[in-house]
Order: sequence, then C-alpha cells, then structure tokens
Amino acid sequence: MLPDFYEKHKKKGENVGPCFVSAVPGSFYERLFPDQSLHLVYSSYSVHWLSQVPESLENNTSHVYMAKTSPPNVIQAYGKQFITDFTNFLRLRSEELVYGGRMVLTLVGRSEVDPTCDDGCRHLELLAQSLHDMVKEGQVQESDIDSFNIPIYYPCEDEVRNVIQSQGSFSLDSLNVFEVNWDPNDTDYTNMNDLNEPSRRHGKNAAKVVRAYTEPLLRTQFGNSIIDTVFKRYEKHAAEYLANKKTRYFNLVISLTKK
Repeated sequence: MLPDFYEKHKKKGENVGPCFVSAVPGSFYERLFPDQSLHLVYSSYSVHWLSQVPESLENNTSHVYMAKTSPPNVIQAYGKQFITDFTNFLRLRSEELVYGGRMVLTLVGRSEVDPTCDDGCRHLELLAQSLHDMVKEGQVQESDIDSFNIPIYYPCEDEVRNVIQSQGSFSLDSLNVFEVNWDPNDTDYTNMNDLNEPSRRHGKNAAKVVRAYTEPLLRTQFGNSIIDTVFKRYEKHAAEYLANKKTRYFNLVISLTKK
C-alpha cells in the first residue's frame, strides 16, 4: 500500500516524506506508543466499546444492554463507564501525540439525549428478544441472559463534546454525523411495507451486521450451538420491525488537535 501511496503523490508532483506504519499489541485503553511519537491517530468504530462491563448491572435482567425498561442505575452505570473510558482514551493518546498532532475518530453514537432511543438500543433489544425466544424453547437458560451485558455505549453529541472539553488535552475541530441504514442495501427508507420478501431480506442483512460484532461475545456466554439459530430469530424480528419503522445507525466523526 505504501509504494502505491508514494507513487500517487509523486505523479501529482507532491513531495511526500517517509511514512512509518506500525502494528502493536494491546488495548487502546492502555499506552501503546512512546511519548510524542505520533503525528496522526485514526480510530474507526472502536471507542464506543467499553473497557469492561459496567458495574452493578445485576438488576438489568432480561436485557443484554440498556433498554427502555432498564432500571435507572443501569443507564447511569453505562454512561459513567463511557465517561471514564473516553477520558482515559483521550489522556493516553495525548501523551503519544506530538503537539499539534491530529486525531480522527469514527464511532457509533445516538441521535437523542435519551440513551434508550431507538437508534441507541433497539437493535440490541431485538437480540435480547431473540434469546428469549430460545428460552421458551429450552435452548437457553434465563439466568445466562440475566448475567450477560454487552460492554458498549453509543454516546450523543453532547456527551462527546463534554468529555473532550473536561479532559482538556484536545481542541475539537469538527464533529460531524452521518447515518447508515440497518440494512446497508436498503435504499428505500421512506416507504413502509407490510412484511414481505424485501422486508425479510432487510431483516436478514440487518442480522448479519449485528452478528458481525456480537457473535464472539455470544459464543463465550452461550456456547457455539445456538448462534445460527438465534440469528435466524433475529432476522424475523428485524424484518417485522423494519416493515413498520426504519431506524438507522447514527455515526459520529470527530476531528481533534492536541493542544
């Protein structure tokens, strides 16, 4: 990739200095690089993942994430964990960046202040619903769902701005948003349809998206044998939901400069 990059800019008559790329093991919630060794940091779809499952979620029974019926302490615990983790992330990256270095972050957020709004948690409510279907069939234990919470948080714009301001190491150059359909192949997001073949196809594609990032967690908690079945249930629930309401993933793109 780098030879092509150099050749492209050479043809444009641009003089590009050396570019060094490195891969290092470790969590991005820990130090990864030496002090002031980076000029650019780019993170794509990472920092909405939390460093751990928030504490004191024992009463979040029947859910796998926050939901409209979750107790207030559950919602508060998720928000508190995000503030702690994002603050730590900014501090660590500020130590690794040179002064004036840039950082660009892309993460999934939500469009409203309410953490339980549809684009913030509805897709994971459908996952919980699919698991409960399997409880009724005797394939999953209710207690396994009660003890399972996904370590993820989708912040609103104000939450992101507030953490950046309070942490203090970066100036916020821009914060833009874009939306992505639950089914990336669904180009008609204005007309609602009865449950028909297109709706079923949209449900199947929406299930693939959720499976891509939840399957490792589900395998650890519930084992390998249920995975295909639970996402078949998810396809059905997503198709029914999308036939009545089209919801999108709400994405944040943040550009920062180290002070």
